[in-house]
Amino acid sequence: MTEHSVGTRDEWQAARDELAELEAEQAKRNEEIKKKRLELPWVPVEKDYEFDTEDGKKSLAELFEGRSQLLAYNIMFGPDYEVGACPGCTNVGDGLDGSLVHLNHRDVTLICFSRAPIDRLVAYKQRMGWEFPYVSTHGTDFPFDFGLAMTEEQAQQIPEYKEMVDQPPDWLEEWSRQVGAELTDGLRENPSWIAFARENGTVYHTYMVAAPDPFVAPYYNFLLERTPKPPPEEPRAWRKDEYPD
Repeated sequence: MTEHSVGTRDEWQAARDELAELEAEQAKRNEEIKKKRLELPWVPVEKDYEFDTEDGKKSLAELFEGRSQLLAYNIMFGPDYEVGACPGCTNVGDGLDGSLVHLNHRDVTLICFSRAPIDRLVAYKQRMGWEFPYVSTHGTDFPFDFGLAMTEEQAQQIPEYKEMVDQPPDWLEEWSRQVGAELTDGLRENPSWIAFARENGTVYHTYMVAAPDPFVAPYYNFLLERTPKPPPEEPRAWRKDEYPD
């Protein structure tokens, strides 16, 4: 016998109608937020950055691949990760390839960034079977300039970082083993989405959002939250080739 409440179809419909009102309110609020997001000022990127890609060195402008918009997900895969990228970020990466053709036809280039060296990114991409462009920010100021990573000095200024490093919960200690890095190194990577625009030869920084915003892990927010049972409280993630079964 299920422990969840059980009712009639009429009772379900009444509860569903009440929920629909809240969802409609949220949808209206989301439209307001989207409008505000589009109104954010664009900031010209004046520093020259050079990235390691599978096709050699490229500038930020070259990452656009001729399009006017660049959307990138920053996967937690630091240079000190000896095992691989963050499993949760890997879950997000698993869902990106299907969007490539649709975004490309809407003038958007979709890529992923990580701070690990390019050879390790290429090997991990092959392991995961990914198709999207995977770009290394290793050895550049880019991740620190745009908040995609923190220096040790910056991290020490954040109380939550010090607390998690000093007294990590069990799931975080397991995560440390999964990526193969000490928490003092592993937690300095910032899972984030970042966007740029290119007009008249100038690249502009337009948007960024980082965890714990739900959009950073959309597979969790938009899929698991619609299932009948609440997701597990422990934020444990597995790479697709590491599930116990």
